[in-house]
Amino acid sequence: MKKILTFALMAMVALSASAAKKKAPAKDANKPVFTIIKENPITSIKDQNRSGTCWDYSTLSYFEAEILKATGKTYDLCESFVANKTYMERAIQVVRYHGDCQFAQGGSAEDVLHTLKTHGICPENAMPFPGSLYGDSLNNFNEFFSVLEPYVAAVAKSDAKKLSNAWKNGMQGILDSYLGKCPEKFTYEGKTYTPKEFAASLGLNFNDYVSITSYTHHPFYTAFPVEVQDNWRFPLSYNLPMDEMMQVIDNAVAEGYTIAWGGDVSEPGFTRKGLAYAVDGKKAESLAGSDMARWLKLTAEKKRNIIDSLGCKVPEIIPTQEMRQERFDNWELTDDHGMLIFGCAKDQNGKEYYMVKNSWGESGDYKGIWYMTKTFIAANTMDFLVNKNAIPAEIRKKLGL
Repeated sequence: MKKILTFALMAMVALSASAAKKKAPAKDANKPVFTIIKENPITSIKDQNRSGTCWDYSTLSYFEAEILKATGKTYDLCESFVANKTYMERAIQVVRYHGDCQFAQGGSAEDVLHTLKTHGICPENAMPFPGSLYGDSLNNFNEFFSVLEPYVAAVAKSDAKKLSNAWKNGMQGILDSYLGKCPEKFTYEGKTYTPKEFAASLGLNFNDYVSITSYTHHPFYTAFPVEVQDNWRFPLSYNLPMDEMMQVIDNAVAEGYTIAWGGDVSEPGFTRKGLAYAVDGKKAESLAGSDMARWLKLTAEKKRNIIDSLGCKVPEIIPTQEMRQERFDNWELTDDHGMLIFGCAKDQNGKEYYMVKNSWGESGDYKGIWYMTKTFIAANTMDFLVNKNAIPAEIRKKLGL
């Protein structure tokens, strides 16, 4: 009897295992499987939430990585400090121009670098946690900017013959109410600092950082301010041919540096799953067996469905210098997001990707990390901030650095 029960039990276990095996989902052969080639140290993933502050989060993340490389120390630097200083200075510019320039949430890597040089910085815990002053758990700029933008516009478009300085006090009051007041002094690890003293203690030379871009409407190996609205401080970017621009990124990653990248993620190939491809729409539609209308006439949802179904086998364009220029001039290549390039990897087909830290929390399939093909980066880079010591020697020489 015991033997019969034992055999019955074994049979049930076997049937159960067989059923479980049948229910196991089939592996997606098109889903990329990554092998890391180089991964440089970065700090933790942050969440900008409902605020247009990718420029702030990505560039402070960049400097945190620079500090890690230079000193081995981990810091959590305060985005609210940078935003408070930047929005006041941007408002002053808008008022000086009588409103004939843009006041907006966006910015550039230069805003963070300028703040570090001019005002210093503080650690995250020296100011209120983002969103906490108005009852939220993360940044939410909806109410904040619905108050701030009309205020700046009212001052800038005033018909007064002479402005008083009182408007700056009001502006600072709004900034402090939503972002927190920037501290004059604070204590960190038992030592008291001013923001400037703290910035000086981080082990970085803020004159080591340069911006790189690649366009043909200015001569190569010269510097010019990239003509986008959020580049409102008009900092200069060094202009390189596309191939040399990519050499800078590759060399930086290989030598242990990261890159504060700014570019276009509005393309359908940039997915919310954590992948980015410079999709060749016509080839993608054909490979998907679609008899739909031409790629450009497809809805964004249908494009995403095709891209998702093809996965790492999605065909990509071959980016060229001429393509970059045309897309910039016709407004296709836009400056809409800042991220941090910190490594590179390849998929099972040998295609190479950059590993990129985002500021949308631990979202996507890779918990806040995006894998963006080198083709995507070549096609969609607006500009990026990099340590000049990460630039290959022959290119530095051409730039006079």
